[in-house]
Amino acid sequence: MIKVGIGQDSHRFEEKPSGKPLVLGGLIIPRHKALDGNSDADVVLHALTNAISSVTGVNILGKIADDMCKSGITDSKAYVKEALKYMNRMTVSHVAISIECKTPKLFDHIPLMKKSVADLLSISPDSVGITATSGEGLTAFGQGLGIQAFCILAVLCTPESV
Repeated sequence: MIKVGIGQDSHRFEEKPSGKPLVLGGLIIPRHKALDGNSDADVVLHALTNAISSVTGVNILGKIADDMCKSGITDSKAYVKEALKYMNRMTVSHVAISIECKTPKLFDHIPLMKKSVADLLSISPDSVGITATSGEGLTAFGQGLGIQAFCILAVLCTPESV
């Protein structure tokens, strides 16, 4: 059996620089203002966490992640790892991520983002698809006010996991 999950997340850019870096897919994107959020505001990993939550039924972003953040855990990789704890013998088969932003340009960062996501999920980078678009400036993200990400996750289930 196959289950499919979907996740989305978006954050605006910080108005006043806090000194934290822009983080996407677990990677620091140099020379760019950060996204505003209590955590590292990694919209890619937040969308992935939400996609996992849509398969398991356990919402991580919200109270669980807020409590982790209050205890000093602001790295979004930890939220993905927490979500994976509820997979119950399900295994990730493929993940597709779409990022919308005017800036930064992500083409050169996509191969390393794919590896970062693949490593988190213990799958091959060939099983991770990441695309980026400006959206032709039609949304706030395409106009440069922030970044949005969508994630679709395919999961293989054993009879015991459903």
